[in-house]
Amino acid sequence: MKTSHKRATIYFDSDLHRALRLKAAETEQSVSELVNEAVKLSLAEDAEDLTAFEARASEPNLPFEEVLKDLRQRGKI
Repeated sequence: MKTSHKRATIYFDSDLHRALRLKAAETEQSVSELVNEAVKLSLAEDAEDLTAFEARASEPNLPFEEVLKDLRQRGKI
């Protein structure tokens, strides 16, 4: 599968940019490769979260007040 690349301008905090450049040099990767990997990981986590939410959609909702009341009654708080 051929990968296409798109250009984007991203503005980093100067300290973050310096840290990215240092990590890129240390790992022999480009800043773009590091940022792409970080974005991929973030999107994968979002996808996992959505899957978990969908799997739990049929579970009953517990009002926060009831949870607190139950914890108090059981001496947990």
